[in-house]
Amino acid sequence: MEMQQVTRRRFTVHDYHRMGEAGILHEDDRVELIEGEIVEMTAIGTRHFSCVNRLNRLLVMSVGEDAVVSVQNPVRLDEYTEPQPDLTVIRPRDYRLSLPGPEDVLLLIEVSDTTLAYDRNVKLPLYARAGIREVWIADLAGEIVERHTDPSGHSYRHTERARREDRIECPALPDLTLTADDVFG
Repeated sequence: MEMQQVTRRRFTVHDYHRMGEAGILHEDDRVELIEGEIVEMTAIGTRHFSCVNRLNRLLVMSVGEDAVVSVQNPVRLDEYTEPQPDLTVIRPRDYRLSLPGPEDVLLLIEVSDTTLAYDRNVKLPLYARAGIREVWIADLAGEIVERHTDPSGHSYRHTERARREDRIECPALPDLTLTADDVFG
C-alpha cells in the first residue's frame, strides 16, 4: 500500500479575516492565527483575569498619552500570524485602516497561567522573528516576570527574571517602572 502525502493548507491573515466576515469565525470565538493555523486559546481563569486587569491599570497610568494600551487585541506579525497577546503597548496612531504591526509595539506582555510552555516555546520565537523589541511573560504559578529583549532570529539575546520586589523597567517607556509585586498583586 502506498502512503499518500498529506498537504496542509495554511491560512493567510486575509483568509482569517474573511472567515470572520463570512460568519465562520465569530467575534466571541477565542482563537488566534499562528503560522497559518487557527489556534483555540484557553479559557481565562480568575488569576489571569486579575493580573491582566492590574497590568492594564498600571500601564495606562504609566504611559498616559504617550502610548496606547491594547488588551487582548491582535497584532499582525506577518502574512500568516496574528496572535492576540494579553497586553500590548503600542505607538499612538490611527489603527482604523490596519492593525498594529511589530514596528508599532513598544512592549508586549503575555500572562501565563496554564500556557507558560506555549508562550515560551511557540509565541516568544514568533515575536523575536517579527522583531518585537521587548516581551514580558508573567508566570503566574512561579510569580516571575521574564523580560526578553534584543531579538535575534527566533530568540532573544537577553532574558531577565524578576521575582517579588525586583524592579522591572522598559526603556521604550521611561515612565514605566514596576515590581513583580505590582504585577502579581
